[in-house]
Amino acid sequence: MDREQFYTLMQSDESLDYEAYLNCARLLSCQKPFDQLANRDELQFQIVHQVEELWMKLAAYTLLEIDEQLAERQSFRVLTLFERVNRVIDLMTQQLGLLETMSPKDYQTIRLQLGNGSGQESPGFRVLLRMAPHLWRTFKTHYLEAQGRTVESVYDSQYAHDETYAVAEALAEFDERFQKFRAYHILLIHRSIGMGSASLKGRPVELLEAGARHQFFPELWAIRAQMTDRWGAAYGRVRDSIAQPRTGVCPMGHGRTDAA
Repeated sequence: MDREQFYTLMQSDESLDYEAYLNCARLLSCQKPFDQLANRDELQFQIVHQVEELWMKLAAYTLLEIDEQLAERQSFRVLTLFERVNRVIDLMTQQLGLLETMSPKDYQTIRLQLGNGSGQESPGFRVLLRMAPHLWRTFKTHYLEAQGRTVESVYDSQYAHDETYAVAEALAEFDERFQKFRAYHILLIHRSIGMGSASLKGRPVELLEAGARHQFFPELWAIRAQMTDRWGAAYGRVRDSIAQPRTGVCPMGHGRTDAA
């Protein structure tokens, strides 16, 4: 195929309504010109990260509405919106897999194009990190304090599987999905440049792993361990085996279980 011919066809002049509505001409010009790409994999690298920013923009926009709906205790709407955010995060995680099709050597060529930039400077990523504390304060104010409840009572002593519990679990699900996204990103770094190297900031890449262990809503994770320890204190940490003995009387009354 004639590359130049198809390069031209890949552009848009917004002569059609669909192209104009999506602002295709501007959108398709956000990547480097074909003749300036460092290698044949750079277009993929740039598009994946640009799309990641768009997904994070949608997630952040939706989280703003979730915060407002939490304040109004519109729980069903909150749950629906969290499902949207979680699907967005899943898409973000899945599309990182495209970058695994690059060889480490090809990535090094692309990496030189980043200057001192790194994923930690992503505007969408930084916004999402700043939103989580606000979501927690709104949930705590309108779902816990307003009802004289605590995380412990919602999950254990007054457990009712009600709307407060459902919303708390939606927060935990969002937290878990985002942690998986960060963990997958760490694995991608392992595969691309290794974890023993220095980052573009000159810091050991291992520092990124500490960030991947960050939790948005630690109280929702801590309660699980607290409950398990409390239950364990009641029934004991060492329990009798549930396995049936190999000898003696069969529990169903069919005689002995050992061989004659």
